[in-house]
Amino acid sequence: MSMSSSSSEDPRGARQPRWLIFERAWYVLRYPEVTSWMEEKGYDDPELFYREVGCLYGHSPNRYFDEVWYRDTHSDVHRALINQTWRSGFEHYCAEGYKTYAPHWLFDEHYYRRRHPSLTEFSLQKDGLWNGYDHYLEIGERRGFQGSPFVDIRLCRDMAARYPDYFGDEGLLASWLVLPSIIADAAPISWYFDPVWYGQTYPDVQRGIEEGRYANALHHYFTNDTPRRYNPLPFFCEEYYLEHSPDILPTLEAGKFRNGYEHFVYYGAHEGRVPEEGIELAAYSRNLLVRSQCDNGLFDSAFARFVAERQGYAGPTGENAPEIEESQSRVLFKREAEALLASTARSPLDFSVQGMPEVSVIMVVHNQIALTMQALLSLRANYRGSIQLILVDSGSSDETSQIDKLVHGADIIRSRANIGYLTGCNVGLAYVKAPAILYLNNDLRLYPDALPHALERLYKHEETGAVAAKLIRSNLYLQEAGSIIWRDGATYGYRRQDDPNLPEANFVREVDYGSAAFLLVRTGLVRRLGGYDKRYLPAYFEDTDLCVRLGQIGARIVYDPSVVVEHLEFGSSGHAGSHNLIQKHWRVFAQTHQEFLRHQQPPHVRNALLGRERRRSDRKRVLFIEDRMPLRGLGSGYVRSNDIICAMVALGYHVTVYPVLPVQEESFLLYREFPETVELACEQDMSTLGHFLEERAGYYDLLWIGRTHNMTRLLPILSEASRFLFRCGSVLDTEVVAAPRTLLQEKIVDGKEPRESLDTLLKEELQSAHYCQQVVAVTEQDAALVRRAGYPNVSVLGHSMKPHPTVRSFEERKDILFLGAMHSETSPNYDSMMWFVREVMPHLDGLADDVVLRIAGYVPPWVDMTPLARHPRVDIIGAVEDLAPLFDRHRVFVAPTRFAGGLPFKLHEAAAYGLPIVATSLLGEQVGWANGEALLTASSEAPEHFASAVRRLYDDRDLWHHLREGALASVKRDVDPAAFKKRLADIMTASFA
Repeated sequence: MSMSSSSSEDPRGARQPRWLIFERAWYVLRYPEVTSWMEEKGYDDPELFYREVGCLYGHSPNRYFDEVWYRDTHSDVHRALINQTWRSGFEHYCAEGYKTYAPHWLFDEHYYRRRHPSLTEFSLQKDGLWNGYDHYLEIGERRGFQGSPFVDIRLCRDMAARYPDYFGDEGLLASWLVLPSIIADAAPISWYFDPVWYGQTYPDVQRGIEEGRYANALHHYFTNDTPRRYNPLPFFCEEYYLEHSPDILPTLEAGKFRNGYEHFVYYGAHEGRVPEEGIELAAYSRNLLVRSQCDNGLFDSAFARFVAERQGYAGPTGENAPEIEESQSRVLFKREAEALLASTARSPLDFSVQGMPEVSVIMVVHNQIALTMQALLSLRANYRGSIQLILVDSGSSDETSQIDKLVHGADIIRSRANIGYLTGCNVGLAYVKAPAILYLNNDLRLYPDALPHALERLYKHEETGAVAAKLIRSNLYLQEAGSIIWRDGATYGYRRQDDPNLPEANFVREVDYGSAAFLLVRTGLVRRLGGYDKRYLPAYFEDTDLCVRLGQIGARIVYDPSVVVEHLEFGSSGHAGSHNLIQKHWRVFAQTHQEFLRHQQPPHVRNALLGRERRRSDRKRVLFIEDRMPLRGLGSGYVRSNDIICAMVALGYHVTVYPVLPVQEESFLLYREFPETVELACEQDMSTLGHFLEERAGYYDLLWIGRTHNMTRLLPILSEASRFLFRCGSVLDTEVVAAPRTLLQEKIVDGKEPRESLDTLLKEELQSAHYCQQVVAVTEQDAALVRRAGYPNVSVLGHSMKPHPTVRSFEERKDILFLGAMHSETSPNYDSMMWFVREVMPHLDGLADDVVLRIAGYVPPWVDMTPLARHPRVDIIGAVEDLAPLFDRHRVFVAPTRFAGGLPFKLHEAAAYGLPIVATSLLGEQVGWANGEALLTASSEAPEHFASAVRRLYDDRDLWHHLREGALASVKRDVDPAAFKKRLADIMTASFA
């Protein structure tokens, strides 16, 4: 097989797809007049009659192909039939149309291949399949793949369950295509079309079906002569949509779309356009549940989900759900505890300890046996390690007196009188054997791994003295995400009554104190302080006082959001008498810790931001602004931004990451990508930046703005909000100086000389840099361009990477790899692959027939990969989480970039994994590596030379090893993480000066 060929081995030789096979029974049933016509013309074979006569009259050969629709939809085919180039649309489809054309109104080849970019020509031929339609009918439908927005597999399965006699082994779509209209129109097979409503709204449709002109309501909608006259369902109005989307009218008039609804289904629904007056689709699509279900493929779009909800097939989004009354949730919490009692009687808990325990748990109880047992069940299930359980029974009069029958191995200390919480804890302290103490209330439940996470946090740093939990009340709102002590001695649970998933509640930080409902403390420190101060007998402010005293001896109280506890607030003690006691002990606390309180924030909720963490005088705060949350899988500079954030944290800075564009990913999936102390402003974007800065006036010491275009678009906001940024420095990280790339792109892609000079473009691009004290470039070349534009305050910060070469030998490896994100069809990566496939691969005939170009990397849904996927020796695998096995299996990495700026991360990455590289001369110059020493380079103006370099490296074992070692040495020299961190430290220091 030739690298340049589209298909040298015709797949027809292996097997015939269903759409190619003539269906005799179906044909005679579909065209009943054929029987008499055949007799009249002397035919006894329906297939022969079709080939010689029927095809000329618009007959279809089988259920899978619609001749009339095919002719009407594809205007070039219609013209070719008039010119007698083809005898029928089906003949055209079998000869060449099957590669790219849609054969039927319920299957879209381009849509299918674009939706599933891994269905490359290579993978299809490997499986002996002709095209995407063949794949769908034989494999895709069973896997839940969607071949058209108008065929939802789940709805088809529902219909098959409802009418099992009408659905056979041939598949859902195949069965549906031959259903009688009364069955086909009984229920939808897509959220985009309602056959019942359609038939009731347009009576003429039924008449057309009865006359045999249409098979069913959906067939009518796709093939009627006045497509803009009919609405497909009650939630879309063709007239309204066209009136409010005038920008689509030119493409509609040009025949690109059959009607407005076709545009809406393929584009408008994903853009959040309004389908009908009163339906705010953009707002609906921002709902977390809606977004999650669409991202996970449960619904094709927010509109599809909206229709499903309106028709009772999807649950409410919760936007208008009533709040859970805490009085009700408290009752439920207690009833759940009571429901567990019987099981604990049959299966007692075992807290027996052999040797030294890992943690000692002190729990003071007074009655409330059901709550106590629920808490202990939760504790035992949460941590399977060695727990010393110290139960202090403070004068209980209920079944708690029998708790030793329900709990084995505990140290149970009994008091005839109710000695109170504080005394009970201090009594229990004398029994502690473990190096860590967990003060634990009996009115709570631990969320999974709460205690393991807390123990890990306690021992992570020597200076950590205690770990505070994220406490959630029974109504599932926050009780506290760490607690604040105000200047007057009063306390405040940070973000109380807010959503526990709020970004502000989900990063690790040092806090004033944490509630002893769950407080993990080092035993030695507690004993050094003598436990709780007796001045707070019987309870309240004893935990606050303990944390302050811990801080005074140098210990830190750390809040960890992964330590999650549901707490029935006041469940064990009740509210009675609490207020007076709290007021009394507040005064005691304020009097005792006057010096400490002098440095605290004044009591106001707006000061909570400043009071939420214990700030060390040397710890600066950075607001890091990027296009998006810089996830490593996104490539295109985001990896470097992620490395900068990690290095900032390692240098001791507190970082808040702020996206300019709305976050599309679920926030809980983002946390694993960043250090645990980083705050992610997931719910913010450019539109809220001004308000965000006002709320955080004076909070940040430095703004780090990633990418010059962000500085340009944010400049008006930052200038207006400058009064909130007093004593705040700013850094512009250019990431790339784009002017040279723009000039090169115009010359290469557009084929014309640039209209603007380099100096003009540089000044235009960097016009907003005057706002910043420091400008950062990624290479010395870019830094020179920044200086050329008039900004001498520029530093260089490249990449950070350690060599980690993969282990397979030259002989064990196979195929060619490209790894890079393709954020748009005008991006350098997309252009490079198009050029390589179209211009370079025809010159690679010398390689073995089974050598494949494998394209990996993030590709958003709006980027069309089908032009690449149609080459028979291209395999597209999309984003890959674990890169080591990917690099380990390939022999050569190619970087055929024709226009780019900055520093090519992909070269450093491939070199670090030990995969030798062939790159364009442009990238070789940018990375500064010598041709023939660390990589091979060739001009992008000579594809045959690039191909020659690929063949040479692919076949030459000695050259492969030579380049591998040279590249690994270059990575160690050029992108050393320690040097990267040192350069960043210097930039940060200069920015604060």
